[in-house]
Amino acid sequence: MKNKYIHSLVALALLVSCKDKLAPVAEDAIQPTIITEQTIYDTDDPAIWVNPIDKSKSLVIGTDKENGGGIYAYDLQGKIVNKHLDMARPNNVDIVYGFSYKNELIDIAVVTERNANAIRVFRLPELTPIDDGGLKVFEGEKEENYNEPMGIALFEKKEGEYKSLLAIVGRKSGPSEEYLWQYKIQSDDAGKLSLELKRKFGTYSGKKEIEAIAVDQELGYIYYSDETVGVRKYYADPEKGNQELAFFAKEDAKRDHEGIGIYKKDDLTGYIIVSDQQENAILVYPREGKGANPHDHQLIAKIPVSAIECDGLEITSLGLNNTFDKGMLVMMSNGKVFHYYDWKLIQQEIDKVKK
Repeated sequence: MKNKYIHSLVALALLVSCKDKLAPVAEDAIQPTIITEQTIYDTDDPAIWVNPIDKSKSLVIGTDKENGGGIYAYDLQGKIVNKHLDMARPNNVDIVYGFSYKNELIDIAVVTERNANAIRVFRLPELTPIDDGGLKVFEGEKEENYNEPMGIALFEKKEGEYKSLLAIVGRKSGPSEEYLWQYKIQSDDAGKLSLELKRKFGTYSGKKEIEAIAVDQELGYIYYSDETVGVRKYYADPEKGNQELAFFAKEDAKRDHEGIGIYKKDDLTGYIIVSDQQENAILVYPREGKGANPHDHQLIAKIPVSAIECDGLEITSLGLNNTFDKGMLVMMSNGKVFHYYDWKLIQQEIDKVKK
């Protein structure tokens, strides 16, 4: 009880300090169960690493986006348990399990390092870099900001008995088409990592940037936020083509469409969650689409949360401990923190709308 009380006081202090300058938090906003310890600069994007042996020892991996910032590992109580600093403005992060490396399978976090024009690869849970300083992306681009990586999402493609790891990378700015670049991340027998460019795809409105990217591994789709415009959907497998499958949420956000996460009820159904940044809310859509159309994603609910101006979010539907037994939603919030929300509270609000 003591920890929850302390976290509640911290949450209140952060809300009061930000209220006059930023969008207000709604009176009926869902409160976070846990607020993490603070980083040095400015949190941006989280990912969730589920411990395969003991889920209660799972970690949240989050970025602190500034020159000199880094990536942080938090336990389920919001305590910082590890960090890797002195990076060149890390931005977004994603996680994959069972990556083939030096004759073993390891879990990794892949992070965009914007001012180094690179992506970084870290072994989990140690946060040990295994990339010799980084892998360059958007090479050959000459326009301003065209080679500054921001968003990232990972997709595993089955190739016979093996899986290849494909990273979809967004950037600060780019052309109206082929905005996203998709790379295969590979490791040789000595553990040296390299990238192979597999495709360029994705429409961009030119309004702001594309930062939030999510992959639905089971259904094989990519979702990304074209900020202020909407959410776009494509196939994750390069061999299935570059046609846009859906463009939704166009009228649902106050301004910026931001973080995207997927709550999986099972392999086929669940919710797509999008951060409505200036409204301090989340937008909820059906993962499976509507009726016979898997690409018809109509708004189910807009739910106010306490996270302020959320840039990035992530979700797991797995039970982690007694507190998060139905999963949790992690959201970046101003104040150099991340919020952990008990999924049961989110589901209660969705169920109210459905009745």
